[in-house]
Amino acid sequence: MSDADIIIIGAGHNGLVAGAYLAVAGKRVLVLERNEWFGGGVVTRELTRPGFHHDQHSMSHIFIQGNPLLLADELGLKRKYGLQYVFPDVPMMSVWEDGTTLPLHRDPAKSAEAIRRFSARDADAFLELSRQAAAWLPMVQAGLYSPPMPQGAQAAMMDQSPEGRELWRTMQLSTFDLMEELFEHEKVQAHFARVAGENLVSPDEKSTGIGAYVFLGFLEKFGFGVPVGGSGSLSAALIRCIEDHGGSIRNNAQVREVTSQGERATGVVLDDGTRLTAGDAIIGALHPHLLPDLVPGVPAHVAKNAKRTHITDAACFTVHAALDGPLRFKAGDLSAVMYELMPDSYEVLRRGFDDLRYGEFVRQPLVGVGQLTQHDPSRCPDGKAIFHAWDYVPYNHPEGRNWDEAKGDYAQRIIARMGDFIENVPDVILDFHADSPVDMERTSPSFLRGDLHGIATPPYQSGAHRPTPELGQYRVPGVDRLYLVGPFQHPGGGVFGAGRATAMVAAEDLGIEFDRIAVA
Repeated sequence: MSDADIIIIGAGHNGLVAGAYLAVAGKRVLVLERNEWFGGGVVTRELTRPGFHHDQHSMSHIFIQGNPLLLADELGLKRKYGLQYVFPDVPMMSVWEDGTTLPLHRDPAKSAEAIRRFSARDADAFLELSRQAAAWLPMVQAGLYSPPMPQGAQAAMMDQSPEGRELWRTMQLSTFDLMEELFEHEKVQAHFARVAGENLVSPDEKSTGIGAYVFLGFLEKFGFGVPVGGSGSLSAALIRCIEDHGGSIRNNAQVREVTSQGERATGVVLDDGTRLTAGDAIIGALHPHLLPDLVPGVPAHVAKNAKRTHITDAACFTVHAALDGPLRFKAGDLSAVMYELMPDSYEVLRRGFDDLRYGEFVRQPLVGVGQLTQHDPSRCPDGKAIFHAWDYVPYNHPEGRNWDEAKGDYAQRIIARMGDFIENVPDVILDFHADSPVDMERTSPSFLRGDLHGIATPPYQSGAHRPTPELGQYRVPGVDRLYLVGPFQHPGGGVFGAGRATAMVAAEDLGIEFDRIAVA
Protein backbone atom coordinates (compact mmCIF):
# COMPACT_ATOMS: atom_id res chain seq x y z
CA MET A 1 0.00 0.00 0.00
CA SER A 2 1.29 3.48 -0.82
CA ASP A 3 2.16 5.98 1.93
CA ALA A 4 -0.48 8.36 0.57
CA ASP A 5 -2.74 8.85 -2.41
CA ILE A 6 -1.43 12.38 -2.92
CA ILE A 7 1.94 13.72 -1.77
CA ILE A 8 2.24 17.51 -1.62
CA ILE A 9 5.79 18.92 -1.70
CA GLY A 10 5.78 22.18 0.27
CA ALA A 11 3.31 23.52 2.83
CA GLY A 12 2.94 26.97 1.29
CA HIS A 13 -0.64 28.14 1.05
CA ASN A 14 -0.96 27.07 -2.60
CA GLY A 15 0.09 23.51 -1.86
CA LEU A 16 -2.19 23.43 1.17
CA VAL A 17 -5.13 24.67 -0.93
CA ALA A 18 -4.58 21.92 -3.51
CA GLY A 19 -4.16 19.34 -0.77
CA ALA A 20 -7.28 20.46 1.06
CA TYR A 21 -9.50 20.14 -2.01
CA LEU A 22 -8.22 16.64 -2.72
CA ALA A 23 -8.49 15.61 0.93
CA VAL A 24 -12.12 16.73 0.95
CA ALA A 25 -12.57 14.66 -2.23
CA GLY A 26 -11.58 11.60 -0.21
CA LYS A 27 -7.90 11.24 -1.06
CA ARG A 28 -5.25 10.41 1.56
CA VAL A 29 -3.06 13.50 1.48
CA LEU A 30 0.46 13.82 2.90
CA VAL A 31 2.08 17.27 2.92
CA LEU A 32 5.87 17.47 3.27
CA GLU A 33 7.46 20.72 4.47
CA ARG A 34 11.20 21.38 4.62
CA ASN A 35 10.91 24.03 7.39
CA GLU A 36 10.02 23.72 11.04
CA TRP A 37 6.94 25.85 10.39
CA PHE A 38 4.12 25.66 7.84
CA GLY A 39 2.66 28.21 5.46
CA GLY A 40 5.51 29.30 3.16
CA GLY A 41 4.77 32.93 2.31
CA VAL A 42 1.55 32.88 4.37
CA VAL A 43 2.99 32.49 7.85
CA THR A 44 2.87 34.33 11.17
CA ARG A 45 5.83 34.00 13.55
CA GLU A 46 7.24 35.54 16.72
CA LEU A 47 10.23 37.08 14.97
CA THR A 48 11.15 39.72 17.56
CA ARG A 49 9.81 39.17 21.10
CA PRO A 50 7.33 36.74 22.67
CA GLY A 51 3.75 37.84 22.15
CA PHE A 52 4.49 39.89 19.02
CA HIS A 53 3.13 37.99 16.01
CA HIS A 54 4.60 39.08 12.66
CA ASP A 55 3.55 38.16 9.13
CA GLN A 56 6.95 37.28 7.71
CA HIS A 57 5.86 37.66 4.07
CA SER A 58 2.24 38.37 3.03
CA MET A 59 0.36 40.57 5.48
CA SER A 60 -3.04 41.15 3.84
CA HIS A 61 -5.05 38.88 1.59
CA ILE A 62 -6.46 40.69 -1.43
CA PHE A 63 -6.97 38.54 -4.51
CA ILE A 64 -7.99 35.37 -2.67
CA GLN A 65 -11.18 37.16 -1.61
CA GLY A 66 -12.59 36.67 -5.12
CA ASN A 67 -11.63 32.98 -5.19
CA PRO A 68 -14.58 30.58 -4.74
CA LEU A 69 -12.40 29.00 -2.06
CA LEU A 70 -13.38 31.94 0.19
CA LEU A 71 -16.13 33.67 -1.79
CA ALA A 72 -18.31 30.54 -1.67
CA ASP A 73 -16.37 29.11 1.30
CA GLU A 74 -16.03 25.88 -0.70
CA LEU A 75 -13.90 24.14 1.95
CA GLY A 76 -15.57 25.66 5.00
CA LEU A 77 -12.43 27.55 6.05
CA LYS A 78 -14.58 30.35 7.49
CA ARG A 79 -17.66 28.54 8.74
CA LYS A 80 -15.92 25.41 10.01
CA TYR A 81 -12.18 25.98 10.51
CA GLY A 82 -12.04 29.37 12.19
CA LEU A 83 -10.73 31.69 9.46
CA GLN A 84 -11.81 35.32 10.04
CA TYR A 85 -11.06 38.59 8.25
CA VAL A 86 -11.58 42.26 8.91
CA PHE A 87 -11.84 44.69 5.98
CA PRO A 88 -10.73 48.25 6.84
CA ASP A 89 -12.33 51.15 4.97
CA VAL A 90 -8.97 52.41 3.64
CA PRO A 91 -6.93 49.57 2.11
CA MET A 92 -4.12 51.81 0.78
CA MET A 93 -2.81 55.31 1.43
CA SER A 94 0.07 57.32 -0.03
CA VAL A 95 1.88 59.64 2.37
CA TRP A 96 4.31 62.43 1.43
CA GLU A 97 6.86 64.19 3.61
CA ASP A 98 5.03 67.50 3.22
CA GLY A 99 2.09 66.05 5.14
CA THR A 100 -0.24 65.42 2.20
CA THR A 101 -1.96 62.07 1.98
CA LEU A 102 -4.02 60.32 -0.67
CA PRO A 103 -6.19 57.42 0.55
CA LEU A 104 -7.95 54.85 -1.58
CA HIS A 105 -11.27 53.94 0.01
CA ARG A 106 -13.47 50.98 -0.78
CA ASP A 107 -16.11 53.58 -1.67
CA PRO A 108 -15.02 55.20 -4.97
CA ALA A 109 -16.90 58.41 -4.15
CA LYS A 110 -14.73 58.91 -1.06
CA SER A 111 -11.57 58.25 -3.07
CA ALA A 112 -12.69 60.75 -5.70
CA GLU A 113 -13.19 63.43 -3.04
CA ALA A 114 -9.66 62.79 -1.73
CA ILE A 115 -8.29 63.12 -5.28
CA ARG A 116 -10.32 66.31 -5.83
CA ARG A 117 -8.03 68.07 -3.33
CA PHE A 118 -5.31 67.70 -5.95
CA SER A 119 -7.33 68.03 -9.17
CA ALA A 120 -11.03 68.17 -10.01
CA ARG A 121 -10.25 66.76 -13.45
CA ASP A 122 -8.40 63.84 -11.90
CA ALA A 123 -11.29 63.13 -9.54
CA ASP A 124 -13.63 62.75 -12.51
CA ALA A 125 -11.05 60.61 -14.35
CA PHE A 126 -10.76 58.40 -11.30
CA LEU A 127 -14.50 57.74 -11.24
CA GLU A 128 -14.27 56.58 -14.87
CA LEU A 129 -11.29 54.39 -13.95
CA SER A 130 -13.34 52.92 -11.11
CA ARG A 131 -16.32 52.29 -13.40
CA GLN A 132 -14.16 50.54 -15.99
CA ALA A 133 -12.37 48.49 -13.33
CA ALA A 134 -15.72 47.25 -12.01
CA ALA A 135 -16.88 46.39 -15.54
CA TRP A 136 -13.76 44.38 -16.32
CA LEU A 137 -13.53 42.69 -12.91
CA PRO A 138 -15.91 39.74 -13.56
CA MET A 139 -13.92 38.69 -16.64
CA VAL A 140 -10.59 39.13 -14.83
CA GLN A 141 -11.88 37.29 -11.79
CA ALA A 142 -13.17 34.38 -13.86
CA GLY A 143 -9.68 33.71 -15.23
CA LEU A 144 -7.68 33.82 -11.99
CA TYR A 145 -8.71 30.68 -10.14
CA SER A 146 -8.85 28.01 -12.83
CA PRO A 147 -6.40 26.81 -15.51
CA PRO A 148 -5.61 29.68 -17.91
CA MET A 149 -6.97 30.01 -21.42
CA PRO A 150 -4.40 29.53 -24.24
CA GLN A 151 -2.73 32.83 -25.11
CA GLY A 152 -3.77 32.74 -28.75
CA ALA A 153 -7.42 32.03 -27.93
CA GLN A 154 -7.45 34.82 -25.38
CA ALA A 155 -6.09 37.37 -27.88
CA ALA A 156 -8.51 36.22 -30.57
CA MET A 157 -11.45 36.53 -28.20
CA MET A 158 -10.51 40.10 -27.22
CA ASP A 159 -10.11 41.07 -30.87
CA GLN A 160 -13.78 40.34 -31.57
CA SER A 161 -15.23 43.54 -30.08
CA PRO A 162 -14.35 47.21 -29.41
CA GLU A 163 -14.47 46.51 -25.66
CA GLY A 164 -12.11 43.57 -26.05
CA ARG A 165 -9.70 45.58 -28.17
CA GLU A 166 -9.67 48.34 -25.55
CA LEU A 167 -8.87 45.77 -22.89
CA TRP A 168 -6.10 44.32 -25.08
CA ARG A 169 -4.61 47.80 -25.58
CA THR A 170 -4.68 48.47 -21.84
CA MET A 171 -2.90 45.18 -21.24
CA GLN A 172 -0.01 46.38 -23.45
CA LEU A 173 0.38 49.85 -21.92
CA SER A 174 2.83 50.70 -19.18
CA THR A 175 1.42 52.12 -15.97
CA PHE A 176 3.26 55.34 -16.80
CA ASP A 177 1.54 55.51 -20.20
CA LEU A 178 -1.84 54.99 -18.57
CA MET A 179 -1.28 57.56 -15.83
CA GLU A 180 -0.26 60.13 -18.44
CA GLU A 181 -3.54 59.51 -20.26
CA LEU A 182 -5.75 59.60 -17.19
CA PHE A 183 -4.38 62.11 -14.71
CA GLU A 184 -2.72 65.52 -14.69
CA HIS A 185 -1.45 65.89 -11.12
CA GLU A 186 1.95 64.33 -10.41
CA LYS A 187 0.96 63.03 -6.98
CA VAL A 188 -2.13 61.32 -8.33
CA GLN A 189 -0.04 59.75 -11.10
CA ALA A 190 2.60 58.61 -8.61
CA HIS A 191 -0.04 57.24 -6.26
CA PHE A 192 -1.32 54.79 -8.86
CA ALA A 193 2.13 54.13 -10.33
CA ARG A 194 3.19 52.89 -6.90
CA VAL A 195 0.76 50.01 -7.39
CA ALA A 196 3.00 48.67 -10.16
CA GLY A 197 5.90 48.74 -7.71
CA GLU A 198 3.97 46.47 -5.37
CA ASN A 199 3.99 43.96 -8.22
CA LEU A 200 7.82 44.24 -8.19
CA VAL A 201 7.97 46.07 -11.52
CA SER A 202 8.65 49.60 -12.70
CA PRO A 203 5.67 51.73 -13.73
CA ASP A 204 7.57 52.22 -17.00
CA GLU A 205 7.41 48.52 -17.85
CA LYS A 206 5.08 47.81 -20.76
CA SER A 207 2.12 45.53 -20.08
CA THR A 208 1.64 46.75 -16.50
CA GLY A 209 -1.22 49.20 -17.13
CA ILE A 210 -3.96 46.61 -16.62
CA GLY A 211 -2.71 46.18 -13.06
CA ALA A 212 -4.25 49.50 -12.03
CA TYR A 213 -7.69 48.25 -13.09
CA VAL A 214 -7.28 44.84 -11.49
CA PHE A 215 -5.95 46.31 -8.24
CA LEU A 216 -8.69 48.93 -8.00
CA GLY A 217 -11.43 46.49 -8.96
CA PHE A 218 -10.48 44.10 -6.17
CA LEU A 219 -9.85 46.89 -3.67
CA GLU A 220 -13.32 48.37 -4.14
CA LYS A 221 -15.31 45.14 -4.38
CA PHE A 222 -13.55 43.03 -1.79
CA GLY A 223 -11.21 45.26 0.21
CA PHE A 224 -7.93 44.14 1.73
CA GLY A 225 -8.62 41.19 4.00
CA VAL A 226 -6.69 41.39 7.28
CA PRO A 227 -6.72 37.86 8.72
CA VAL A 228 -7.47 37.85 12.44
CA GLY A 229 -4.48 36.42 14.30
CA GLY A 230 -2.10 36.95 11.39
CA SER A 231 -1.57 35.85 7.81
CA GLY A 232 -0.78 32.34 9.01
CA SER A 233 -4.39 31.93 10.10
CA LEU A 234 -5.21 31.00 6.50
CA SER A 235 -2.55 28.28 6.46
CA ALA A 236 -3.71 27.02 9.86
CA ALA A 237 -7.31 26.72 8.64
CA LEU A 238 -6.19 24.79 5.57
CA ILE A 239 -4.16 22.42 7.74
CA ARG A 240 -7.16 21.84 10.00
CA CYS A 241 -9.24 21.03 6.91
CA ILE A 242 -6.65 18.54 5.60
CA GLU A 243 -6.27 16.82 8.98
CA ASP A 244 -10.04 16.75 9.51
CA HIS A 245 -10.28 14.72 6.31
CA GLY A 246 -7.61 12.21 7.25
CA GLY A 247 -4.56 13.94 5.80
CA SER A 248 -1.29 14.67 7.55
CA ILE A 249 1.45 17.31 7.44
CA ARG A 250 5.11 16.69 8.25
CA ASN A 251 7.74 19.33 8.93
CA ASN A 252 11.53 19.05 8.58
CA ALA A 253 10.96 16.87 5.51
CA GLN A 254 13.15 18.11 2.66
CA VAL A 255 12.45 16.41 -0.68
CA ARG A 256 15.57 15.84 -2.78
CA GLU A 257 14.04 13.86 -5.66
CA VAL A 258 10.75 12.89 -7.28
CA THR A 259 10.84 9.24 -8.29
CA SER A 260 9.00 7.66 -11.19
CA GLN A 261 8.37 4.35 -12.91
CA GLY A 262 8.34 4.64 -16.65
CA GLU A 263 6.75 8.02 -17.33
CA ARG A 264 4.67 8.18 -14.15
CA ALA A 265 5.61 9.93 -10.89
CA THR A 266 5.37 7.45 -8.03
CA GLY A 267 6.99 8.98 -4.98
CA VAL A 268 9.72 11.09 -3.38
CA VAL A 269 13.05 10.67 -1.65
CA LEU A 270 13.81 12.84 1.38
CA ASP A 271 17.22 14.23 2.28
CA ASP A 272 17.59 11.58 4.99
CA GLY A 273 17.03 8.81 2.42
CA THR A 274 13.44 8.05 3.37
CA ARG A 275 11.35 6.93 0.40
CA LEU A 276 7.63 7.67 0.28
CA THR A 277 5.17 6.50 -2.34
CA ALA A 278 2.07 8.16 -3.78
CA GLY A 279 -0.67 6.00 -5.27
CA ASP A 280 -2.35 8.70 -7.34
CA ALA A 281 -0.30 11.85 -7.79
CA ILE A 282 2.37 14.24 -6.57
CA ILE A 283 1.86 17.99 -6.37
CA GLY A 284 5.03 20.02 -5.94
CA ALA A 285 5.99 23.62 -5.27
CA LEU A 286 8.98 23.08 -7.56
CA HIS A 287 10.55 26.28 -8.81
CA PRO A 288 11.26 26.06 -12.57
CA HIS A 289 14.99 26.66 -11.98
CA LEU A 290 15.06 23.66 -9.61
CA LEU A 291 12.58 21.39 -11.35
CA PRO A 292 15.08 19.55 -13.61
CA ASP A 293 17.34 18.77 -10.65
CA LEU A 294 14.50 17.36 -8.56
CA VAL A 295 12.74 15.46 -11.37
CA PRO A 296 15.20 13.44 -13.49
CA GLY A 297 12.50 12.46 -15.96
CA VAL A 298 11.84 15.98 -17.26
CA PRO A 299 12.42 16.11 -21.05
CA ALA A 300 15.45 18.15 -22.12
CA HIS A 301 13.52 20.94 -23.89
CA VAL A 302 11.16 21.34 -20.93
CA ALA A 303 14.12 21.52 -18.55
CA LYS A 304 15.92 24.08 -20.72
CA ASN A 305 12.94 26.41 -20.90
CA ALA A 306 12.25 26.05 -17.19
CA LYS A 307 15.79 27.01 -16.22
CA ARG A 308 15.85 30.08 -18.46
CA THR A 309 12.77 31.70 -16.89
CA HIS A 310 13.53 35.21 -15.67
CA ILE A 311 13.52 36.42 -12.08
CA THR A 312 12.76 40.05 -11.28
CA ASP A 313 15.52 42.55 -10.51
CA ALA A 314 13.48 43.91 -7.57
CA ALA A 315 14.20 41.58 -4.67
CA CYS A 316 12.44 42.20 -1.38
CA PHE A 317 13.87 43.41 1.91
CA THR A 318 11.63 43.50 4.98
CA VAL A 319 11.81 44.82 8.52
CA HIS A 320 9.48 43.60 11.27
CA ALA A 321 9.43 45.54 14.52
CA ALA A 322 7.95 45.16 17.99
CA LEU A 323 6.79 48.58 19.18
CA ASP A 324 6.19 50.13 22.58
CA GLY A 325 3.06 51.79 21.18
CA PRO A 326 1.36 52.72 17.90
CA LEU A 327 3.11 54.69 15.17
CA ARG A 328 2.38 58.43 15.13
CA PHE A 329 2.45 59.82 11.59
CA LYS A 330 3.49 63.44 11.17
CA ALA A 331 0.57 63.83 8.76
CA GLY A 332 -1.92 63.13 11.56
CA ASP A 333 -4.06 60.28 12.84
CA LEU A 334 -4.00 57.91 9.87
CA SER A 335 -5.63 54.53 9.37
CA ALA A 336 -4.97 52.20 6.43
CA VAL A 337 -3.86 48.64 5.77
CA MET A 338 -0.91 49.67 3.58
CA TYR A 339 0.95 52.98 3.76
CA GLU A 340 3.18 53.96 0.85
CA LEU A 341 5.89 56.39 1.99
CA MET A 342 6.26 58.29 -1.25
CA PRO A 343 9.53 59.67 -2.65
CA ASP A 344 10.06 63.39 -3.28
CA SER A 345 8.94 63.19 -6.89
CA TYR A 346 7.33 60.88 -9.42
CA GLU A 347 10.64 60.83 -11.30
CA VAL A 348 12.47 59.49 -8.24
CA LEU A 349 9.92 56.67 -8.03
CA ARG A 350 10.41 55.79 -11.68
CA ARG A 351 14.19 56.02 -11.59
CA GLY A 352 14.28 53.80 -8.52
CA PHE A 353 13.50 50.75 -10.61
CA ASP A 354 16.23 51.74 -13.07
CA ASP A 355 18.66 51.68 -10.14
CA LEU A 356 17.59 48.12 -9.35
CA ARG A 357 17.96 47.08 -12.98
CA TYR A 358 21.60 48.18 -12.82
CA GLY A 359 22.21 46.39 -9.53
CA GLU A 360 22.22 49.54 -7.40
CA PHE A 361 20.31 50.58 -4.31
CA VAL A 362 17.30 52.80 -4.95
CA ARG A 363 18.54 56.33 -4.26
CA GLN A 364 15.52 57.05 -2.01
CA PRO A 365 14.05 53.89 -0.45
CA LEU A 366 10.56 53.00 -1.71
CA VAL A 367 9.24 52.01 1.68
CA GLY A 368 5.82 50.51 2.29
CA VAL A 369 4.53 50.04 5.83
CA GLY A 370 1.79 48.02 7.45
CA GLN A 371 0.70 48.41 11.07
CA LEU A 372 -1.96 45.75 11.25
CA THR A 373 -2.33 45.95 15.01
CA GLN A 374 -4.48 49.00 14.16
CA HIS A 375 -7.03 46.55 12.79
CA ASP A 376 -6.19 43.35 14.68
CA PRO A 377 -4.87 44.08 18.20
CA SER A 378 -4.70 40.35 18.97
CA ARG A 379 -1.26 40.25 17.30
CA CYS A 380 0.62 41.87 20.20
CA PRO A 381 0.39 42.58 23.95
CA ASP A 382 -2.04 45.26 25.15
CA GLY A 383 -0.83 48.79 24.47
CA LYS A 384 1.93 47.64 22.13
CA ALA A 385 2.06 47.45 18.32
CA ILE A 386 4.03 46.00 15.42
CA PHE A 387 5.00 47.20 11.98
CA HIS A 388 5.95 45.43 8.76
CA ALA A 389 8.06 47.54 6.39
CA TRP A 390 9.38 46.60 2.96
CA ASP A 391 11.66 47.95 0.26
CA TYR A 392 13.34 46.65 -2.90
CA VAL A 393 17.04 45.88 -3.27
CA PRO A 394 19.31 43.94 -5.65
CA TYR A 395 19.85 40.28 -4.78
CA ASN A 396 23.61 40.86 -4.86
CA HIS A 397 24.68 43.60 -2.45
CA PRO A 398 25.90 46.56 -4.56
CA GLU A 399 29.02 46.96 -2.44
CA GLY A 400 29.91 43.28 -2.62
CA ARG A 401 29.07 42.73 1.05
CA ASN A 402 27.55 39.61 2.53
CA TRP A 403 23.85 40.26 3.14
CA ASP A 404 23.99 38.45 6.48
CA GLU A 405 26.50 41.02 7.69
CA ALA A 406 25.00 44.02 5.88
CA LYS A 407 21.27 43.60 6.45
CA GLY A 408 21.30 45.39 9.80
CA ASP A 409 22.71 48.49 8.11
CA TYR A 410 20.06 48.43 5.41
CA ALA A 411 17.32 47.88 7.97
CA GLN A 412 18.52 51.04 9.73
CA ARG A 413 18.30 52.86 6.39
CA ILE A 414 14.65 51.84 6.06
CA ILE A 415 13.94 52.85 9.66
CA ALA A 416 15.62 56.23 9.10
CA ARG A 417 13.45 56.78 6.04
CA MET A 418 10.35 55.94 8.08
CA GLY A 419 11.44 58.62 10.55
CA ASP A 420 10.90 61.23 7.82
CA PHE A 421 7.17 60.45 8.00
CA ILE A 422 6.62 59.06 11.52
CA GLU A 423 7.48 61.20 14.51
CA ASN A 424 8.12 58.43 17.06
CA VAL A 425 10.41 56.30 14.88
CA PRO A 426 12.94 55.02 15.85
CA ASP A 427 12.22 55.72 19.56
CA VAL A 428 9.12 53.51 19.69
CA ILE A 429 10.96 50.43 18.38
CA LEU A 430 11.65 47.80 21.04
CA ASP A 431 13.25 45.25 18.73
CA PHE A 432 13.33 44.42 15.04
CA HIS A 433 13.97 41.53 12.67
CA ALA A 434 15.25 42.02 9.11
CA ASP A 435 15.03 39.66 6.14
CA SER A 436 17.31 40.21 3.15
CA PRO A 437 16.70 38.63 -0.27
CA VAL A 438 18.99 35.80 0.81
CA ASP A 439 16.80 35.20 3.88
CA MET A 440 13.72 35.20 1.65
CA GLU A 441 15.32 32.51 -0.47
CA ARG A 442 16.16 30.48 2.62
CA THR A 443 12.60 30.52 3.92
CA SER A 444 11.27 29.08 0.66
CA PRO A 445 12.83 27.82 -2.59
CA SER A 446 9.81 29.39 -4.31
CA PHE A 447 11.38 32.79 -3.46
CA LEU A 448 14.58 32.22 -5.40
CA ARG A 449 16.82 35.31 -5.36
CA GLY A 450 14.32 37.11 -3.15
CA ASP A 451 11.56 37.18 -5.77
CA LEU A 452 8.33 36.79 -3.80
CA HIS A 453 6.48 36.14 -7.05
CA GLY A 454 8.69 33.16 -7.87
CA ILE A 455 9.59 34.54 -11.28
CA ALA A 456 9.01 37.88 -13.01
CA THR A 457 5.61 38.71 -14.50
CA PRO A 458 6.14 39.91 -18.11
CA PRO A 459 3.64 38.71 -20.75
CA TYR A 460 5.92 35.90 -21.88
CA GLN A 461 5.77 34.50 -18.31
CA SER A 462 2.07 35.08 -17.69
CA GLY A 463 -1.19 33.21 -18.13
CA ALA A 464 -0.84 29.92 -19.98
CA HIS A 465 2.87 30.68 -20.49
CA ARG A 466 3.62 30.91 -16.76
CA PRO A 467 6.27 29.77 -16.08
CA THR A 468 6.69 28.34 -19.62
CA PRO A 469 4.25 27.21 -22.33
CA GLU A 470 5.08 23.57 -21.52
CA LEU A 471 4.36 23.96 -17.79
CA GLY A 472 1.53 26.50 -17.95
CA GLN A 473 -1.25 23.96 -17.37
CA TYR A 474 0.30 22.69 -14.09
CA ARG A 475 1.26 19.31 -15.59
CA VAL A 476 4.89 18.26 -16.24
CA PRO A 477 5.35 16.78 -19.72
CA GLY A 478 7.01 13.37 -19.68
CA VAL A 479 6.17 12.79 -15.99
CA ASP A 480 2.55 11.76 -15.69
CA ARG A 481 0.67 12.57 -12.46
CA LEU A 482 3.17 15.22 -11.39
CA TYR A 483 1.55 18.63 -10.96
CA LEU A 484 2.98 22.06 -10.15
CA VAL A 485 1.81 24.64 -7.66
CA GLY A 486 3.30 27.89 -6.43
CA PRO A 487 3.75 31.62 -7.15
CA PHE A 488 5.60 30.85 -10.40
CA GLN A 489 2.41 29.34 -11.87
CA HIS A 490 -0.70 31.23 -13.09
CA PRO A 491 -1.98 33.62 -11.80
CA GLY A 492 1.33 34.57 -10.17
CA GLY A 493 2.71 35.65 -6.83
CA GLY A 494 0.57 36.85 -3.96
CA VAL A 495 -2.21 35.25 -1.96
CA PHE A 496 -4.58 34.02 -4.68
CA GLY A 497 -5.37 30.53 -3.39
CA ALA A 498 -4.00 29.41 -6.75
CA GLY A 499 -3.70 25.80 -5.63
CA ARG A 500 -7.37 25.51 -6.53
CA ALA A 501 -6.47 25.46 -10.24
CA THR A 502 -3.87 22.73 -9.66
CA ALA A 503 -6.47 20.71 -7.76
CA MET A 504 -8.89 21.11 -10.70
CA VAL A 505 -6.34 19.68 -13.14
CA ALA A 506 -5.41 16.79 -10.85
CA ALA A 507 -9.08 16.04 -10.15
CA GLU A 508 -9.81 15.86 -13.88
CA ASP A 509 -7.03 13.32 -14.41
CA LEU A 510 -8.16 11.29 -11.39
CA GLY A 511 -11.79 11.14 -12.51
CA ILE A 512 -13.04 13.38 -9.69
CA GLU A 513 -15.89 15.82 -10.36
CA PHE A 514 -14.32 18.98 -9.00
CA ASP A 515 -17.59 20.91 -8.75
CA ARG A 516 -18.85 18.37 -6.22
CA ILE A 517 -15.97 18.95 -3.81
CA ALA A 518 -17.34 20.89 -0.86
CA VAL A 519 -17.49 20.70 2.92
CA ALA A 520 -20.97 20.07 4.23
